[in-house]
Amino acid sequence: MALPQTAPSTPPAADDVAHLRRLASAVGSLREQVGRRIVGQHEVVDGIVTAILAGGHALLIGVPGLAKTLMVQTVAEALELSFNRVQFTPDLMPGDITGTEIVEEDPASGRRAFRFVPGPIFAHVVLADEINRTPPKTQAALLQAMQEHQVTAAGKTYALPDPFFVLATQNPIEQEGTYPLPEAQLDRFMLELRVGYPNRAEEETIVEQTTGAQVVTLQPVLDAASLHGMQDLVRRIPVSKSLIAAAVSLARMTRPVDPEAPAFVREFVEWGAGPRASQYLVLGAKARAAMEGRPMADLDDVRAIAPFVLRHRVVTNFAAEAANRTNDDLIRELLTTNWQGRRG
Repeated sequence: MALPQTAPSTPPAADDVAHLRRLASAVGSLREQVGRRIVGQHEVVDGIVTAILAGGHALLIGVPGLAKTLMVQTVAEALELSFNRVQFTPDLMPGDITGTEIVEEDPASGRRAFRFVPGPIFAHVVLADEINRTPPKTQAALLQAMQEHQVTAAGKTYALPDPFFVLATQNPIEQEGTYPLPEAQLDRFMLELRVGYPNRAEEETIVEQTTGAQVVTLQPVLDAASLHGMQDLVRRIPVSKSLIAAAVSLARMTRPVDPEAPAFVREFVEWGAGPRASQYLVLGAKARAAMEGRPMADLDDVRAIAPFVLRHRVVTNFAAEAANRTNDDLIRELLTTNWQGRRG
């Protein structure tokens, strides 16, 4: 897979600098609007926004009751995007997501013809709620949509709305009746975001807000056209050749068969990150720089986004389980002691 086109390390145009300021201002307004309904979870919200600006998808993992679904709905509402939620269940069929053909009869002529009825996948933001509760056959219905932003049904291909994002949730503690996501599907998600418990003060605020009569309304910050322009701007942010080389090196170091892999990766990792990780490290760095209004991405941006890009792409082996080593531990060690992008 070829890396995405990346601009050379040249200063951005004056117009782009002005657009970056507006983008950073819009991101600040978006955080403010989401914060009116979602208490805390700033890292997760920023991760969702990063994925959206980079044109990627995100997987949210957390125990029940942490507002994962509400968070996605709130972001979609603040962005003034069309939104559909799909509750994944064991009996869900692929056509329930992508759509299906039905037979219609013309009342005048009596002739019958097939008509495609679009499924809930036809929206700017699709929430795949508890995605691991449906069999792989139905999970696979998302693969073409996530990669190519289109759906094929009955031999015809239909384009999805632009921009298009899948934001999926997964419960990590209930294993009965669940189906682990195949590695090929996990790789379609740009980021894996862990949704943790709120602290005491945040939880008290949540209880106060959700047990009263006040209804929180949001003011949309961006529409689809504006967001599409900001995605184009993120792509135009320049990065140096050395940053690309560092991102590729980091991804390759997670692969136990690669000469760049350190000894602990060869010992504890079964499979490492593929080329999509290198792509998303660079795109994520660009999006993170844009969110802060900076005209160029740097190694700190790659370092900041790396855990979310790599954690679901690094598969540990039995030796790691026996040694109580997690993929997060291994990624942290890579970033702090082995990667060439570390601070000198």
